Amino acid sequence: QVRLVESGGGFVQPGGSLRLSCVASGVAFSTVPMAWYRQAPGKEREFVARISRDLIKTYADSVKGRFTISRDGAENTIYLQMYSLKPEDTARYYCNGAFSDSSPYFPNNWGRGTQVTVSS
Repeated sequence: QVRLVESGGGFVQPGGSLRLSCVASGVAFSTVPMAWYRQAPGKEREFVARISRDLIKTYADSVKGRFTISRDGAENTIYLQMYSLKPEDTARYYCNGAFSDSSPYFPNNWGRGTQVTVSS
């Protein structure tokens, strides 16, 4: 059974930084491209960043140059390092596997997410 557990969110001021983590179990982690998504209140969930099995990274335009995705195969974990946070980054962040078109591998298996709030 796929289980995804996100952590690391919090409250930060604009310009601040956070690092999110996601531990995946029940997944052939080394073979699955992984991604971060986010959902702000009243909005649909959107793609943030993806990292392939070969460590190729893609980002949404809104976070390019500010966010960095990485993965640790030994820990079945992916990370999202976020710099220069903006109020518009406020959302609940989720991880999932991701196809090349950024659609989720496991659309019926989402974790609880981790809340990121950027405000002065």
